[in-house]
Amino acid sequence: MPATERSDNTRNPVEQLYGLIANEEDARVCKDIPEEACQEVPRNFFLILAANVLTKLGDLLISPKTVLAWLMSAVGAPALVAWLVPIRESGSLVPQMVIAAWVRRKAVRKGFWTIGSFGQAVSVVAMAASIWFLEGYAAGGGVIAALIVFSLARGFCSVAMKDVQGKCIPKTRRGRLSGLATTVGGTATVVLTVLLFWDRGDPSVGFYTILLLLAAVLWVIAGTLFANVEEYAGETGGGGNALTEAVKSLSLLRDDAPFRHFVITRALLLCSALASPYFVVLAQQESDIGWMLGVFLLASSLASSVSASFWGWAADTSSRRVMIRGAAMASGICLLVGLLALLLGPGFGGAWFYPIAFFVLSVAHAGVRLGRKTYLVDMAGGNKRTDYTAVSNTVIGVLLLVTGAFTAAISLISDVAVILVLGLMGLAGMLSAVRLKEVTED
Repeated sequence: MPATERSDNTRNPVEQLYGLIANEEDARVCKDIPEEACQEVPRNFFLILAANVLTKLGDLLISPKTVLAWLMSAVGAPALVAWLVPIRESGSLVPQMVIAAWVRRKAVRKGFWTIGSFGQAVSVVAMAASIWFLEGYAAGGGVIAALIVFSLARGFCSVAMKDVQGKCIPKTRRGRLSGLATTVGGTATVVLTVLLFWDRGDPSVGFYTILLLLAAVLWVIAGTLFANVEEYAGETGGGGNALTEAVKSLSLLRDDAPFRHFVITRALLLCSALASPYFVVLAQQESDIGWMLGVFLLASSLASSVSASFWGWAADTSSRRVMIRGAAMASGICLLVGLLALLLGPGFGGAWFYPIAFFVLSVAHAGVRLGRKTYLVDMAGGNKRTDYTAVSNTVIGVLLLVTGAFTAAISLISDVAVILVLGLMGLAGMLSAVRLKEVTED
């Protein structure tokens, strides 16, 4: 699609800032979006950016890998920790084929993201109420129930975001949008983490309650901003029963070889997400003190802020190579940590080794996640993009449960063995990503 010409003196500040970020001067790139959407790109870019930043900040404040895990111990329900990551991830992924079949009937889909954002806010408030008014496993059960609703609401956001972004943001500009959002969100979380955890001991129940309520406010603001995105009507389809349409979508795995290869690659790259809690477990065995929660949260935030924009710009050149590099880093750090722990014992590196390793793994995970998101958006258009998103997310959600059960079984033998297995899984994912075809046009 041809670029749209605008002289510098007719540009407003929003367009000028977008021009700097997108590296555009007089010609605006409008690849793979409707012609009428081109004029709205700068405004939409910053609205989507702001909504993404707020939700990423909220995600870090209620991370099941760090904050919710420590929260369960604080309220006296440590046995429920094992369910946090599988429910948080799979609950939003498994139903997505049904959600997508419903979403694609609508020509304008931003409302689904807004509803999902508000739903997540309500769920987080329910978590805060559970830990404030209940105790022990009653409080933990309330958090788990709210997390299920949270994940379902997130499923609407996941399907709608890729589709709205694909219609509103041009190709070769989507990666930097995601990267910039993660960088700004990560930087904000670094500042907030320092303010919250500076000179503190073990966090109290009241501290966790305030943290959750703050996250809920962020999702409300994000949903309000996203509702103002100027989205033009797109393709519609799937007039039949949502479940029937969802089952039909599974034929993509059989008939679409490039898409099937991408799903296999994405499944192998789950190692970067699944390995993180085991780094935390090994660290807790060596230094079970309250401020370590802040250290891991800070490591995750720093990883996002220092790496995401780099990954985002790189993804606009080749999202495939970003996945390869992220997978290589994730596999390498898992194998390094696993081998050192196996040969020298889990306590070989002291209290600070595992947060540093967690930081490297988080940088790798940011690359894997951003690369595969950009790859998926770029490889398809129209309703196919919605179907690709829903089918891949549903399959990955099921595989997360299966892989989670598998790693849980291995952990009965050794946490170190889990890390080594996931490292080998990441290595296989890297080799699979090498064989993917390029879909990004610079």
